[in-house]
Amino acid sequence: MNRLEAFGTIVAQAERGDISFPTSVNAVLRLQQALNDPDCHLEDAIRLVLGEPQLAARTVALANSPAFIGAGRQITNVRDAVARVGYRNLQMLVAGLVVRQFGARIDDPALRAKAEQLWDHTVQVAALAHVFARRVTYVNPDTAMFAGIVHEVGGFYLLSRADEYPGLLDEDPEKWAELCEDVVTREVARKLALPEPIMDAMFDLRGSWMHMPPTTLLDTLLLANMYATVPSPLGTQRPVPEHSESALDYLLDEASLHRMVEEAEAISASMGQALLV
Repeated sequence: MNRLEAFGTIVAQAERGDISFPTSVNAVLRLQQALNDPDCHLEDAIRLVLGEPQLAARTVALANSPAFIGAGRQITNVRDAVARVGYRNLQMLVAGLVVRQFGARIDDPALRAKAEQLWDHTVQVAALAHVFARRVTYVNPDTAMFAGIVHEVGGFYLLSRADEYPGLLDEDPEKWAELCEDVVTREVARKLALPEPIMDAMFDLRGSWMHMPPTTLLDTLLLANMYATVPSPLGTQRPVPEHSESALDYLLDEASLHRMVEEAEAISASMGQALLV
């Protein structure tokens, strides 16, 4: 099967809803469906998290990360951790587990290396999105972080399928991979039941330019991708403009931007451990 036929097969499967999740993800997806239920109460969420030891450990770790601990005490139990991070960030943890499991089932060493780089990029973008949301765009920071975690989910899925089709993600001047990833991203996002505002920002990310002043979730993701030092291995990353020539000059001075990037680095380091699977 040539590459074009392979892309066609993957797209056709995605459009039929035939998205192949790792077996280990099924229980996590059931948990996510429960968290999406508006009648899911705190006690139910705590019980569900305790039923997944890996998720329980990561919920406590995330609650103690710089993004959430603030001036509060260190959390040592799931009940307090769930109360601190909230349902939206529990959903982010679930999504992170799903994303990582796509990479975990890759056998080819080169593809696994790409999956690791894509994960590092994802965590960095999520942390930067959290900081820029609080300091620049003023969208909900937790929503921005969640969007950062899932914004490359289609890429992870394609990497997981590339094991079946050698050469699928080789140099691609015709941009077939981008077209395939767009379809796959939409269908994976639907299967994960991602909120519509997050899906809209993800789908618009590839071809959009940032508004000035930046005020939307899409702007937040564009900013985060712009300043991420770990690029996605699956696409081109727009270069960071020289700050003296950037349209952000009137919003941020050099020192403020540097502090925000440093803050995001601390968050991404702790998130990388909290979300690691």
